[in-house]
Amino acid sequence: MSAQTPASESDRTTLATVRSIVGLRAAVAAWRREGLSVGLVPTMGALHAGHLALIRRSRADCARTVASLFVNPTQFNDPKDLKAYPRDEAADAALFAAEGTDLLFAPPADEVYPAGFATQVRVTSLGDCLCGATRPGHMEGVATVVAKLLNQVRPDVAYFGEKDFQQLQIIRRMATDLDLDVTIAGVATVREPDGLALSSRNFLLTPEQREIAPALHRALSAAAAELAGGASAGPAMEAARAAILEAGFRAIDYLDLRAEADLAALEGPDRPARLFAAAWLGDVRLIDNEPVESGG
Repeated sequence: MSAQTPASESDRTTLATVRSIVGLRAAVAAWRREGLSVGLVPTMGALHAGHLALIRRSRADCARTVASLFVNPTQFNDPKDLKAYPRDEAADAALFAAEGTDLLFAPPADEVYPAGFATQVRVTSLGDCLCGATRPGHMEGVATVVAKLLNQVRPDVAYFGEKDFQQLQIIRRMATDLDLDVTIAGVATVREPDGLALSSRNFLLTPEQREIAPALHRALSAAAAELAGGASAGPAMEAARAAILEAGFRAIDYLDLRAEADLAALEGPDRPARLFAAAWLGDVRLIDNEPVESGG
């Protein structure tokens, strides 16, 4: 694949936007006739540096980059959560344009889910644990909308952040199982200097909660280091759980050690593994994960 040359200053101030699948496919077809490779960065907006890292990776790899902006209602199991999700299309479009994105696909809900829509994509096992267990229907909503986006754009590569590692593995499995002709690329989690994983939900934190939030990653990092040093998983996990709650989180949905490849629950890091956590800070649910080296 040939990477795109840097965008000109004029390109960085405007961004072509389409809202229909017909318009999207026409734009991509024109690039294909030129023999250009295409990258896709799916987003729900409320952009931060993590999203922009995906755009930069796509632009480095592919000749053209499509970003999607769609707050997907089917992956919200709580209507209040959907209503509270931050939205600012103009600000997001300006950030996409500044990074040299070639096309923004920002469809209305009825373009993605027309009247009579009745199909759901479910990836069993990978989608039944972690967020799949604690947010019923969430992973099915993610898999369904991503399957649609991959079919609508038909990119060479689609880019996803490792902060949502379960989602990344589900999408990889889905693409393999459904014989989708696309490479699913994971991009490392982008963090604040204090370790907090960048997330659109961080915008919902109060200043006081923002001070507490990095405790989630600190606890995971400390437990990962203990496990890599040969500590027993039980005590290390309990210490992490206590640290998260003592810092000011009100509840923990899960804190699990799981295999990277298939998300199987583990008693210890006897294969490539990660610690996964989801915890509530007030009414804001934060997730994070941390790689764990094999124990000594």
